[in-house]
Amino acid sequence: MTLNRVVLFLVFLLFIYKGFSQSNNFFYGSFESNGVYYEDSESTDYNKKFASNSYLNLKYNLNNKWVFDLQTESYIPKQLQNYSDLLEDTFISTFSIDFNTTNFNFTLGTLYEQFGSGILLRTWEDRQLGINNSLWGIRSSYNKDNLSFVLLGGYQKKANTISEGKVFGFDSEFVVYDDKNSFRNLILGLSYLGRLEAPHYVSYPFEDLTNSFSGRIDYNSNNFYMNYEYAYKTKDGVVKFNSVSETFVKNGNAHLINIGLIKDGLGLDFTFRRLENMGFYSERVEFGSPYFETTLNYLPALTKQHDYLLTNINVYQSQPNISFQDPSLMKAGEIGFQLDAYYNIKKETFIGGKYGTKISLNISKWNNLKGNYDYDNEDYDLDLLGFGEKYFSEQSLEIRKKWTNSFSNIILFVNRYYNKRFVEEKVGEINSKIIVFDNTFKLSGEKSTRFEIQHLFTEDDKKNWFGYGIEYNFNYNFSAYFNSIINYENEIENNPTYSNIGVSYSKNASKFMVSYGKQRGGLMCYGGVCRYVPEFKGLSFSIITSF
Repeated sequence: MTLNRVVLFLVFLLFIYKGFSQSNNFFYGSFESNGVYYEDSESTDYNKKFASNSYLNLKYNLNNKWVFDLQTESYIPKQLQNYSDLLEDTFISTFSIDFNTTNFNFTLGTLYEQFGSGILLRTWEDRQLGINNSLWGIRSSYNKDNLSFVLLGGYQKKANTISEGKVFGFDSEFVVYDDKNSFRNLILGLSYLGRLEAPHYVSYPFEDLTNSFSGRIDYNSNNFYMNYEYAYKTKDGVVKFNSVSETFVKNGNAHLINIGLIKDGLGLDFTFRRLENMGFYSERVEFGSPYFETTLNYLPALTKQHDYLLTNINVYQSQPNISFQDPSLMKAGEIGFQLDAYYNIKKETFIGGKYGTKISLNISKWNNLKGNYDYDNEDYDLDLLGFGEKYFSEQSLEIRKKWTNSFSNIILFVNRYYNKRFVEEKVGEINSKIIVFDNTFKLSGEKSTRFEIQHLFTEDDKKNWFGYGIEYNFNYNFSAYFNSIINYENEIENNPTYSNIGVSYSKNASKFMVSYGKQRGGLMCYGGVCRYVPEFKGLSFSIITSF
């Protein structure tokens, strides 16, 4: 759609807003723009060039029953590096009309939905990762008392185009038991998702329709919870070397268990997951796409999400797919667990001190599925609970302590194993240890400063790293920072240093950020989902506002 049509549509919405400017009708929206001038880049197509991604979202609420939603996106003069090549120019990205009554909802247009934990379906937007895998179609839902039901169908968004596969399904939940006095409830859920793809250019020896089902049970009380979900996907062709195999045909399944306890300052959360061939795409050939185009389900890495530069080196990505690269590298999914433990030491105790102390422990371990793999015949026979080749493991301990009214700090220690061979399908295994000291000082008025130092110890891969950073908050609105990490034992690459300086300003519902420096290439992760970002040096800015 041309820019002129976009402008006309926006003017039309403004007229609607003026015409219905009653107390129960309102118009609101948001705007975000992220741009980079690439002074130097690992991707030569971006050297000495400017790129930006911009998003304008508008909503109009009519009588609290109708909601009109429109989003336009602009990638001028070109999209930021390592975003889909299909993202170009200016176009209408999403549009929906939503109708609500007390128990009923109907949506036409862009659909965002999640079935259960997302093992079968989750459509969402994450602009930092370049993900918007929403559906274009129809959804209706019903919610009353102890029953909720969702029915939907449509085509999936693929950047500024639409995928070929048709997607349809339903999700349901039944409240079997609900005692509000004791805060206990038991909920059962059942979901179905179908993907129908019949490419005109090829005929596969398996069904065009791939069916998937899931069932779940959730129990919750005031201090304990337990959830289990099982999913199954019918047989489908495995993608090998960017083409769908006609001989390697397998089904898939998933098990997810989450158990938690909260009592007397102690919190425990344990998650176990087993994924076997559970990558699911509205277009088969998009299997493993680095841009997550046509991805239907949500399978994030279940590991601790870190906030520091060195702890985000060699991060884990979930491995739900089959991959037979060679006889020494055969995968069919992942199996593993994560344990989080939190404890708040009370104030005015010997260890807690005047302000108390917060301690958190995280342990995670993820492996290939154990079994008998047959490379020549493209087959495998897996153990249900067998742990095969180790992908990743991590143990971290974090202590948060407030020492005085003006000084607090965080001490973090991480012990990590990363199998580069099996996770990235490259060469090498990396054992590392990371330590971080993060210190915050409150100064007079609204001023504060934060200083951190961190070190990564390893004899593998690129050897040791050292990093530090300082942030100064002039007030609640304006702050500046500088950080730097150096790979000081990497003599092969001349001990590369990555330094950045930036400022941010916030006012009401708006935020402006500018930074300059050199960014390390590697995986950037949000919520356990990662994309690769090439190394670059340049000037970056962001504008985020809502109205």
